[in-house]
Amino acid sequence: MRVPQARIPQSGVLPLGTTTEDAGGSHADVAVLPIGSFEQHGPFLPLMTDTLIACAIAREIAAAYPVHLLPPVTISCSHEHADWPGTVSLSAATLCAVVRDIAGSLRRSGIEGLVLVNGHGGNYVLRNVVQESAGSGIRMALFPGPADWEAARGKAGVLTPSHSDMHAGEVETSILLHDHPELVRPGYETSDWISDERKHLLSLGMRAYTESGVIGRPSRASAEKGRELLVALAGSFGEYLALLSPDSRRSVR
Repeated sequence: MRVPQARIPQSGVLPLGTTTEDAGGSHADVAVLPIGSFEQHGPFLPLMTDTLIACAIAREIAAAYPVHLLPPVTISCSHEHADWPGTVSLSAATLCAVVRDIAGSLRRSGIEGLVLVNGHGGNYVLRNVVQESAGSGIRMALFPGPADWEAARGKAGVLTPSHSDMHAGEVETSILLHDHPELVRPGYETSDWISDERKHLLSLGMRAYTESGVIGRPSRASAEKGRELLVALAGSFGEYLALLSPDSRRSVR
Protein backbone atom coordinates (compact mmCIF):
# COMPACT_ATOMS: atom_id res chain seq x y z
CA MET A 1 0.00 0.00 0.00
CA ARG A 2 1.27 3.44 -0.88
CA VAL A 3 2.03 5.79 2.00
CA PRO A 4 -0.60 8.57 2.05
CA GLN A 5 0.79 11.73 0.51
CA ALA A 6 -0.26 13.80 3.52
CA ARG A 7 2.34 12.00 5.63
CA ILE A 8 5.16 13.30 3.44
CA PRO A 9 5.40 17.10 3.73
CA GLN A 10 7.09 18.61 0.71
CA SER A 11 8.61 21.94 -0.22
CA GLY A 12 9.32 23.38 -3.63
CA VAL A 13 12.65 21.58 -3.69
CA LEU A 14 12.49 18.19 -1.95
CA PRO A 15 10.32 15.83 0.14
CA LEU A 16 11.22 17.33 3.52
CA GLY A 17 9.47 14.97 5.88
CA THR A 18 10.07 11.57 4.29
CA THR A 19 11.48 9.01 6.73
CA THR A 20 13.04 5.63 6.05
CA GLU A 21 9.77 4.03 7.19
CA ASP A 22 7.84 6.10 4.65
CA ALA A 23 10.20 5.05 1.89
CA GLY A 24 10.07 1.38 2.84
CA GLY A 25 6.31 1.38 3.27
CA SER A 26 5.64 2.84 -0.15
CA HIS A 27 7.04 -0.26 -1.94
CA ALA A 28 7.80 1.92 -4.95
CA ASP A 29 9.49 0.21 -7.88
CA VAL A 30 10.42 3.43 -9.68
CA ALA A 31 12.29 6.49 -8.39
CA VAL A 32 11.93 10.00 -9.77
CA LEU A 33 15.01 12.24 -9.78
CA PRO A 34 14.50 15.96 -10.57
CA ILE A 35 17.52 17.47 -12.33
CA GLY A 36 17.70 21.23 -12.63
CA SER A 37 20.44 23.79 -13.00
CA PHE A 38 21.86 26.90 -11.36
CA GLU A 39 21.98 29.48 -14.13
CA GLN A 40 20.78 32.90 -15.16
CA HIS A 41 17.15 33.27 -16.17
CA GLY A 42 17.09 36.94 -17.01
CA PRO A 43 16.50 39.71 -14.48
CA PHE A 44 13.15 38.42 -13.18
CA LEU A 45 13.51 34.65 -12.58
CA PRO A 46 15.87 33.04 -10.03
CA LEU A 47 19.02 31.07 -10.75
CA MET A 48 17.17 28.02 -9.36
CA THR A 49 14.41 28.22 -12.00
CA ASP A 50 15.15 24.93 -13.77
CA THR A 51 15.47 23.09 -10.47
CA LEU A 52 12.17 24.51 -9.20
CA ILE A 53 10.46 23.49 -12.43
CA ALA A 54 11.88 19.96 -12.32
CA CYS A 55 10.74 19.66 -8.70
CA ALA A 56 7.26 20.97 -9.51
CA ILE A 57 6.88 18.35 -12.24
CA ALA A 58 8.23 15.63 -9.96
CA ARG A 59 5.82 16.60 -7.16
CA GLU A 60 2.86 16.39 -9.53
CA ILE A 61 4.05 12.95 -10.57
CA ALA A 62 4.50 11.79 -6.96
CA ALA A 63 1.01 13.00 -6.08
CA ALA A 64 -0.52 10.88 -8.84
CA TYR A 65 1.67 7.76 -9.07
CA PRO A 66 3.39 5.31 -6.67
CA VAL A 67 6.96 6.52 -7.12
CA HIS A 68 9.87 7.23 -4.80
CA LEU A 69 10.52 10.98 -4.99
CA LEU A 70 14.17 11.98 -4.63
CA PRO A 71 15.66 15.40 -3.84
CA PRO A 72 17.01 17.27 -6.86
CA VAL A 73 20.36 17.55 -8.53
CA THR A 74 20.64 21.34 -8.46
CA ILE A 75 23.76 22.04 -10.56
CA SER A 76 24.27 20.66 -14.05
CA CYS A 77 25.58 21.64 -17.50
CA SER A 78 24.99 25.37 -17.93
CA HIS A 79 28.16 26.39 -19.72
CA GLU A 80 26.31 28.36 -22.39
CA HIS A 81 25.15 30.77 -19.63
CA ALA A 82 28.59 31.37 -18.13
CA ASP A 83 28.68 35.04 -19.22
CA TRP A 84 26.13 35.96 -16.55
CA PRO A 85 26.92 36.24 -12.82
CA GLY A 86 25.74 33.42 -10.58
CA THR A 87 25.77 30.62 -13.14
CA VAL A 88 27.54 27.46 -11.91
CA SER A 89 28.15 24.31 -13.97
CA LEU A 90 29.28 20.71 -13.71
CA SER A 91 31.03 18.93 -16.54
CA ALA A 92 28.95 16.49 -18.54
CA ALA A 93 31.17 13.69 -17.23
CA THR A 94 30.48 14.67 -13.62
CA LEU A 95 26.71 14.90 -14.13
CA CYS A 96 26.78 11.52 -15.85
CA ALA A 97 28.73 10.00 -12.94
CA VAL A 98 26.37 11.49 -10.35
CA VAL A 99 23.30 10.04 -12.06
CA ARG A 100 24.94 6.64 -12.47
CA ASP A 101 25.97 6.57 -8.81
CA ILE A 102 22.42 7.41 -7.75
CA ALA A 103 21.06 4.69 -10.03
CA GLY A 104 23.49 2.14 -8.59
CA SER A 105 22.52 3.05 -5.03
CA LEU A 106 18.82 2.75 -5.86
CA ARG A 107 19.37 -0.66 -7.39
CA ARG A 108 21.12 -1.89 -4.24
CA SER A 109 18.09 -0.77 -2.25
CA GLY A 110 15.74 -2.72 -4.50
CA ILE A 111 14.53 -0.01 -6.89
CA GLU A 112 15.21 -0.95 -10.50
CA GLY A 113 13.55 1.91 -12.37
CA LEU A 114 14.68 5.54 -12.47
CA VAL A 115 13.06 8.47 -14.26
CA LEU A 116 15.18 11.57 -14.77
CA VAL A 117 12.89 14.62 -14.67
CA ASN A 118 15.02 17.11 -16.54
CA GLY A 119 14.34 20.82 -16.17
CA HIS A 120 17.29 22.11 -18.21
CA GLY A 121 17.53 21.79 -21.97
CA GLY A 122 21.32 21.95 -21.92
CA ASN A 123 21.67 18.61 -20.14
CA TYR A 124 22.24 16.77 -23.41
CA VAL A 125 24.31 14.09 -21.71
CA LEU A 126 21.25 12.71 -19.92
CA ARG A 127 20.10 11.19 -23.21
CA ASN A 128 23.29 9.14 -23.30
CA VAL A 129 22.94 8.14 -19.64
CA VAL A 130 19.49 6.74 -20.37
CA GLN A 131 20.65 5.16 -23.62
CA GLU A 132 23.53 3.40 -21.88
CA SER A 133 21.36 2.16 -19.01
CA ALA A 134 20.08 -0.69 -21.17
CA GLY A 135 21.41 -3.90 -19.68
CA SER A 136 22.83 -2.14 -16.61
CA GLY A 137 20.36 -3.60 -14.14
CA ILE A 138 18.34 -0.42 -13.68
CA ARG A 139 16.11 0.86 -16.44
CA MET A 140 15.92 4.60 -16.97
CA ALA A 141 13.75 7.07 -18.80
CA LEU A 142 14.07 10.79 -19.50
CA PHE A 143 10.98 12.91 -18.83
CA PRO A 144 9.38 15.05 -20.15
CA GLY A 145 10.18 14.28 -23.77
CA PRO A 146 9.60 16.76 -26.62
CA ALA A 147 6.22 15.23 -27.41
CA ASP A 148 5.16 15.51 -23.76
CA TRP A 149 6.09 19.19 -23.70
CA GLU A 150 4.31 19.88 -26.99
CA ALA A 151 1.13 18.19 -25.79
CA ALA A 152 1.27 20.10 -22.50
CA ARG A 153 1.86 23.41 -24.29
CA GLY A 154 -1.19 22.79 -26.43
CA LYS A 155 -3.42 21.90 -23.47
CA ALA A 156 -2.24 24.93 -21.51
CA GLY A 157 -2.79 27.36 -24.38
CA VAL A 158 0.85 28.39 -24.66
CA LEU A 159 1.13 30.71 -27.65
CA THR A 160 4.87 30.93 -28.30
CA PRO A 161 6.38 28.13 -30.45
CA SER A 162 8.79 25.91 -28.52
CA HIS A 163 11.84 26.94 -30.56
CA SER A 164 11.17 30.61 -29.89
CA ASP A 165 10.34 30.04 -26.22
CA MET A 166 13.80 28.80 -25.29
CA HIS A 167 14.73 30.45 -22.01
CA ALA A 168 12.87 32.41 -19.31
CA GLY A 169 9.94 32.66 -21.69
CA GLU A 170 6.23 31.90 -21.58
CA VAL A 171 6.50 28.33 -20.26
CA GLU A 172 9.12 28.79 -17.54
CA THR A 173 7.63 32.04 -16.29
CA SER A 174 4.14 30.52 -16.23
CA ILE A 175 5.22 27.54 -14.13
CA LEU A 176 6.93 29.80 -11.60
CA LEU A 177 3.97 32.20 -11.52
CA HIS A 178 1.88 29.20 -10.50
CA ASP A 179 4.29 27.32 -8.25
CA HIS A 180 6.48 30.09 -6.79
CA PRO A 181 4.91 33.48 -7.57
CA GLU A 182 6.88 35.07 -4.75
CA LEU A 183 10.10 34.41 -6.71
CA VAL A 184 9.02 36.10 -9.95
CA ARG A 185 10.23 39.70 -9.97
CA PRO A 186 8.61 42.56 -11.88
CA GLY A 187 9.79 43.06 -15.43
CA TYR A 188 8.77 39.84 -17.15
CA GLU A 189 5.86 41.69 -18.72
CA THR A 190 8.26 43.80 -20.82
CA SER A 191 11.19 41.41 -21.37
CA ASP A 192 10.21 39.60 -24.58
CA TRP A 193 13.13 38.77 -26.87
CA ILE A 194 13.03 36.52 -29.92
CA SER A 195 16.20 35.08 -31.43
CA ASP A 196 15.22 32.14 -33.60
CA GLU A 197 18.53 31.97 -35.50
CA ARG A 198 20.90 30.39 -32.97
CA LYS A 199 23.05 28.23 -35.21
CA HIS A 200 26.25 28.61 -33.17
CA LEU A 201 24.76 28.71 -29.66
CA LEU A 202 26.97 25.94 -28.28
CA SER A 203 30.11 27.59 -29.62
CA LEU A 204 29.30 31.20 -28.79
CA GLY A 205 27.02 30.87 -25.77
CA MET A 206 23.76 32.66 -25.03
CA ARG A 207 25.31 36.13 -24.89
CA ALA A 208 25.71 36.09 -28.67
CA TYR A 209 21.93 35.94 -29.04
CA THR A 210 20.51 37.89 -26.09
CA GLU A 211 21.70 40.72 -23.85
CA SER A 212 19.19 40.10 -21.07
CA GLY A 213 19.50 36.30 -21.01
CA VAL A 214 15.88 35.90 -22.14
CA ILE A 215 14.85 34.17 -25.35
CA GLY A 216 11.09 33.92 -25.46
CA ARG A 217 7.91 35.82 -24.62
CA PRO A 218 7.46 35.92 -20.84
CA SER A 219 4.82 38.65 -21.28
CA ARG A 220 2.41 35.89 -22.33
CA ALA A 221 2.92 33.92 -19.12
CA SER A 222 0.21 33.28 -16.55
CA ALA A 223 -0.23 31.22 -13.41
CA GLU A 224 -3.14 29.38 -15.02
CA LYS A 225 -0.96 28.27 -17.92
CA GLY A 226 1.63 27.09 -15.40
CA ARG A 227 -0.94 24.99 -13.56
CA GLU A 228 -2.24 23.46 -16.78
CA LEU A 229 1.28 22.65 -17.95
CA LEU A 230 2.02 20.70 -14.77
CA VAL A 231 -1.30 18.84 -14.86
CA ALA A 232 -0.78 17.85 -18.49
CA LEU A 233 2.79 16.67 -17.89
CA ALA A 234 1.70 14.54 -14.95
CA GLY A 235 -0.93 13.00 -17.19
CA SER A 236 1.76 12.01 -19.69
CA PHE A 237 3.84 10.23 -17.07
CA GLY A 238 1.72 7.07 -16.86
CA GLU A 239 3.26 5.74 -20.08
CA TYR A 240 6.75 6.07 -18.59
CA LEU A 241 5.79 4.36 -15.35
CA ALA A 242 4.28 1.46 -17.27
CA LEU A 243 7.46 1.19 -19.31
CA LEU A 244 9.60 0.79 -16.18
CA SER A 245 7.22 -1.35 -14.14
CA PRO A 246 8.33 -4.84 -13.05
CA ASP A 247 5.84 -6.52 -15.41
CA SER A 248 7.25 -4.54 -18.32
CA ARG A 249 10.81 -5.48 -17.36
CA ARG A 250 9.94 -9.16 -17.28
CA SER A 251 8.20 -8.96 -20.66
CA VAL A 252 11.33 -7.78 -22.45
CA ARG A 253 13.80 -10.23 -20.87
